[in-house]
Amino acid sequence: MSKVTAELTHLNAKGEANMVDVTEKQITSRTARAEGFIKMSEQTLALIASGEHAKGDVFAVARIAGIQAAKKCSDLIPLCHPLMLSKVQVDFELKPETQQVKINSLCRLSGQTGVEMEALTAVSVAALTLFDMCKAVDPAMVISDIKVLEKQGGKSGHWVA
Repeated sequence: MSKVTAELTHLNAKGEANMVDVTEKQITSRTARAEGFIKMSEQTLALIASGEHAKGDVFAVARIAGIQAAKKCSDLIPLCHPLMLSKVQVDFELKPETQQVKINSLCRLSGQTGVEMEALTAVSVAALTLFDMCKAVDPAMVISDIKVLEKQGGKSGHWVA
């Protein structure tokens, strides 16, 4: 077995995919923050900022989609554990200087495994929802730079990008 395989927790000794057994792990408070961006035309950004988009409040819809996605992460990512999230937050920041919307998420729980995947999923689906709602006026939008910013809790402690 290669060194890389030994470090991948979702592979067993035979290299087969498996769900990690977290039964014996401590229940601790765990938090993860993620971010991503969607670049769009100046006109699309202005429509969103003014609230004059024909489909209504795109941020409200994208926020709900991101929250819902975090809650459904284990249905989307095969080896993720179903988690009882105690907090999911999705926020948007207009970045007119770069023609982008910055999407931030925060996920929190008390549990035996981390919430990075839920935070990433919240950002991803919020970005996809913005794309879906705006594609008729701006099909050239680009979703990018989705990443974990910070994680806390568990035996690995506090990590910041």
